[in-house]
Amino acid sequence: MTARDAHESADATASATISDNTIDELRDRMTSLARRYPVLAPAIAWQEGNDLFREIERHRDRTQAPIQQQALMILNGQAAALLSVTAFDLGYFVPARTLARTAALFGETTRFTPLQAYADGTMAYIAYHTGATSEAVAKARRALSYNGLGGIALRRLHAIAARAYVHIGDTESAQRSIQLSDDLDLASRDELHDDVGGEFGFPKERLAMSNSSTALLMGDMERAETEASRALALLARRPQGDQSTDVRAGAAADLAYARLHGGDVDGAAEALALMWEVPVEQRNTGIVVRAARVGRHLAQPQYHGSALPAELRERIEDFTRVSPPYQLGPGVPLLAIEA
Repeated sequence: MTARDAHESADATASATISDNTIDELRDRMTSLARRYPVLAPAIAWQEGNDLFREIERHRDRTQAPIQQQALMILNGQAAALLSVTAFDLGYFVPARTLARTAALFGETTRFTPLQAYADGTMAYIAYHTGATSEAVAKARRALSYNGLGGIALRRLHAIAARAYVHIGDTESAQRSIQLSDDLDLASRDELHDDVGGEFGFPKERLAMSNSSTALLMGDMERAETEASRALALLARRPQGDQSTDVRAGAAADLAYARLHGGDVDGAAEALALMWEVPVEQRNTGIVVRAARVGRHLAQPQYHGSALPAELRERIEDFTRVSPPYQLGPGVPLLAIEA
């Protein structure tokens, strides 16, 4: 190659770029979607996320600049990660897993370990929701093995690992993971879980809700009630427009379930009042599964002939029947799944 050839090749590459302002705009849109996700209906989040994913891909085809390709692949991976969560929330577990793998691939290609860890964590909870308990533990462990993760990322992954361990009967490891998620130093940060945040974050109220569900599976009803109540109290401190519907309804359902095990039907009804407020379009898989668990418990013989348990059971049936996972999803037997 002559010097002239080298110059012409470099010049052609330099001309095949896009404006850095375009990438900044795409990054801002991704951050906005991630931060709004906790209060968005899953169907709306899917539409926005899918549109954004495809637009990022179009811009990737327009540039040959390595640094721009790197930035756009990371954004593509973030969009795929959000679409994976959205598919799960709508009850589409197989596409959710595929999209999580897509996000992990973008993370691997760009060496962006926070994205790899987030995607593996997502695959872990998809696995235990679909009965693949050993796979859930393996994915959670792999997610925790990456370098470059901040405290928020590790908090999320230890919470996911705790639930995965319970599903294989390893309560000792589950307890240790819960303790680790509580004791983390959050001074360390990463560019995804902290700088983007939103759905990629894991605030204290979400941790408390997760811990309440894990405690329920371990049979520790006292701890479950404490953690669910804590989640609701922490959530109430946030501005109304920033309060996660998922956390509120999920913690309310866990609280109701724990109270039922203590014989407090009236207390359970009081907790479920928060769940009834969830609009139909925001009743995602996590909420529906937790509600169904309460409904199954209320169907036990000791409640037969009692007016309030019968009323609550009927309301739960109505609540879940019109939810997106049942109306839009592919018929996954959600009632058979323990959250």
